[in-house]
Amino acid sequence: MARRLPPLNALRAFESAARHLSFTKAAEELHVTQAAVSHQIKGLEEWLGMPLFRRMNRALILTETGQSYLPPVRDALDTLSHATERLFRMDGSGALTISTMPSFAAKWLVMRLGRFQARHPELEVRLHTTPQLVDFTQQDVDIGIRFGAGNWPGLRCERLMTEDIYPVCSPSLLNGPRPLCCPEDLRHHTLLHDDYFITWGTWGEAAGIEGLDHARGPRFDDSALLLQVAAEGGGVALARGVLVADDVAAGRLVRLFDVHLPGNYAYYVAAPPHYFSRPKVKAFRDWLFEEAAADPASKAAPKPTPKPEAGHSRALSAAESATTFSPDA
Repeated sequence: MARRLPPLNALRAFESAARHLSFTKAAEELHVTQAAVSHQIKGLEEWLGMPLFRRMNRALILTETGQSYLPPVRDALDTLSHATERLFRMDGSGALTISTMPSFAAKWLVMRLGRFQARHPELEVRLHTTPQLVDFTQQDVDIGIRFGAGNWPGLRCERLMTEDIYPVCSPSLLNGPRPLCCPEDLRHHTLLHDDYFITWGTWGEAAGIEGLDHARGPRFDDSALLLQVAAEGGGVALARGVLVADDVAAGRLVRLFDVHLPGNYAYYVAAPPHYFSRPKVKAFRDWLFEEAAADPASKAAPKPTPKPEAGHSRALSAAESATTFSPDA
């Protein structure tokens, strides 16, 4: 059965004016004009078909109808207010679902999440890793981290960090039968590839290498797997700085030569605009930017700037078309 309910704003204006017996004080409390309060109450009286106030020269008096209507209206508004507060408190704890690419989760996020969990033990962190489309309207996801151009329609996108691209290999290759002393020595080694748009051909041109067969070698659709193979001595990888930094710091991989290229795209934090006001999302977002700023391998964004929230899409893709941004390998 459909409920017959008057407008909520009119009920709020009535309750406030009835409590203060003043349109002026009600307007101050509701942060609107006195005329707006008077208009709301007049509309409510017309909707009900009966007067709620007697408007005297210097006084405002509730009618008998107004006196009987005030207690249930006040109770109903109190119930709505308490229910809303409970929702906000619940949203500040419980589960936080983060969606990101498998490579970023494995090589950067997972090893840092313990620090976030220690700071926010009230939150149950759930990590959703996928290179596929994420739809906030259909999936239980609170916030996404993606790599690309940061132009997902309908989402607020904040640039987290960018990175450099450079070759890395296992320390064992430095002193092997074919030591890697200069870029030309790459001719004697297996080249490892992922799906990033900066390729060995691009890097070889920047390094001034002539005659390098940059197409040879195995390909991987996951940058974390690429780095694992490189760490095991399977070849030389063209690595993304953010993903490889911890392996280099731990000595599992070594950075080669002095030639590096700036990445085409960036890591972005993305979600529907109103999600960022949720306490748990805000806490995770703020922590992420702290971690990015402390990471020497990243070029952290100094002041995240929200992208235009055009359109009504709430889908976050792992990869847009090749003309706009690279796959999230």
